[in-house]
Amino acid sequence: MTKLIALSALAAALSVGAAADANAWTRSGTVTGPRGTSSVQAQGSCAGGTCSRSVTRTGPNGNSVTRQGSASCAGGVCSGSSTTTGPAGNTIYRQGSVSR
Repeated sequence: MTKLIALSALAAALSVGAAADANAWTRSGTVTGPRGTSSVQAQGSCAGGTCSRSVTRTGPNGNSVTRQGSASCAGGVCSGSSTTTGPAGNTIYRQGSVSR
């Protein structure tokens, strides 16, 4: 009986965790060309009216570029921002908004 209760509690905890991550996603891929293999890793999620994502691209020589951004809409105004960091550590920050 104790095992059944413990397994039921574990199943309930796992289903709650899965529901909390229902709006999360991940993607990855590689491509091989004449200069070598490049890869991309991406993940994102949406919660409370805000969506965010993070993408890392790695070239055949091992250099990486990472971009993180988020966007949200409220009251007819959508705004977003992103930060891109290059292989040398240089950073570009962008932000903007659009209204209907």
